[in-house]
Amino acid sequence: MSHSLNQPLPDTALVACPSCDLLQHLPDIAPGESIRCPRCETELWRRKTDSLNRTLALALAAAVLWIITNTMPMIGLSAAGHEAFTTVIHGAILLWEHNEPLVAAIIFFTVVGAPVLQITFTIAVILGALRPQPPAWVGFLLRHVPFTRIWSMMEVLLVGVMVSLTKIAEYATVIPGHALFAVGGLVVVLTAMQASFDSREIWQRVKWVQAVKEKHAKAERLMEVVP
Repeated sequence: MSHSLNQPLPDTALVACPSCDLLQHLPDIAPGESIRCPRCETELWRRKTDSLNRTLALALAAAVLWIITNTMPMIGLSAAGHEAFTTVIHGAILLWEHNEPLVAAIIFFTVVGAPVLQITFTIAVILGALRPQPPAWVGFLLRHVPFTRIWSMMEVLLVGVMVSLTKIAEYATVIPGHALFAVGGLVVVLTAMQASFDSREIWQRVKWVQAVKEKHAKAERLMEVVP
């Protein structure tokens, strides 16, 4: 009986407000417009303008900035005629070598791992959604995009670096590296990417898991009937 009740609604425009649970029908709106709950004024959906193409372009730009951030020096110090440069990954390695494995792991995941997962998942989701019939794995990745956003903390890294620079500047000459400017650009691009990302538009394109299962079951029954 539970299987018969757990069926997708024929009208996918029916949604429940996440704040007050009011069931309502989402009308078709123009790009740039938004819909709010008539009971509690919670924004239910804001239709983005050319969401897929803009998000893909921003995600590709973020990928380039991420490569620069993690391969080129971020800051350098000059004191007593000696210069030393470091990268984000090298900073995490130094923490590991100085018996700070937990801090090193957190920094590596939040400023290296999570951002690359966010960028990779977003690119994969957009490319899959642009196909004539987006596969079900697009929905699987789409469910995990919010997790990568939560743990992507490039802005925290940028604030921490700027605070450290103001303190270190009293003892040595600070030399900004290319990666420092790339981090600033990456923070802006990731924010713009999130703002242009429209998950509802993608969900409307993804195949229903139940429909895929029924299609496979139907094909198996046909194979059994055909001698």
